[in-house]
Amino acid sequence: MDLLVHFLVGTVGFMKIGLRGYGVWQVGALTTPAMAAEIEQLGYSGLWLGGPGVDLAGIDELLAATESLVVGSSIVNVWSGDPAVLARSYQRVASRFPGRFVLGIGVGHREQSAGYERPMDAVRRFLDVLDAGGVPVSGRVLAALGPRMLELAAERAGGVVPYLVPPSHTRVARETVGSAGFVAPEQKVVVDSDVVRGLEAARGRVRNPYLGLVNYVSNLRRLGYSEEDLAGSDRLIGDLVAVGDVSAVVARLGEHRAAGADHVVVQVITEKYQTHPGLPGVRLQVYDDEVMGVYRELAEGLF
Repeated sequence: MDLLVHFLVGTVGFMKIGLRGYGVWQVGALTTPAMAAEIEQLGYSGLWLGGPGVDLAGIDELLAATESLVVGSSIVNVWSGDPAVLARSYQRVASRFPGRFVLGIGVGHREQSAGYERPMDAVRRFLDVLDAGGVPVSGRVLAALGPRMLELAAERAGGVVPYLVPPSHTRVARETVGSAGFVAPEQKVVVDSDVVRGLEAARGRVRNPYLGLVNYVSNLRRLGYSEEDLAGSDRLIGDLVAVGDVSAVVARLGEHRAAGADHVVVQVITEKYQTHPGLPGVRLQVYDDEVMGVYRELAEGLF
């Protein structure tokens, strides 16, 4: 029986990641255990962290501060370190907190990653090492956007965590990974009843860096956005960032669920930010009482 259980846990076709509902996305280095505890108390089921390294530093502390919250990496960049170290780190976290960590990996961007080349081959090699290190298929997800990466996720991961996508992409992701795959898109939100002001706040975060990164721009072209849109049109910004009052934002999150998402990851944007220390011009959200207030407002509409 133990062998059968092990087989089922490691096979995406038989066991699907059980995370449902809504989670939040934050920069990992700026997320504290106290934040994680409050996010859990509000009813969010997942906390997704941008930028952890292969040592998964800090994730144990977030899980220890919470009771049932699932923490995911969104993402560990395949160019950021040794996958064998990541496999050992995964085993450390998974053994201490069974069922409460999901490993999200992705290829990052050629504009930001040294040594970037042949991304599909790089991900396959990375997954080979994770396989050898005992990381189960059902314990990992890919930051897949295009058709080839989505297909790879269907074959070798438990699902996908697409970033910077409208609900139309969620539908494509669901069709590609099938009913057995886990689909958890990220959705940026600006809660502001002044839509014009909200769109401007959103535009500043989307244009730099995302509209300067080939991976995202290529995906948006596939989804039908024009060159005019890709310069930062209201249409594009409004599709990529849910802007409006709480009811409007909740409705957008629901569109992802209707399109096939198992879990939707909310990234809150406010006017407060700090500059990324390694990427000049890139703005990082400041996680303060205002952000927590938005989490509370949305929780009232979601749960």
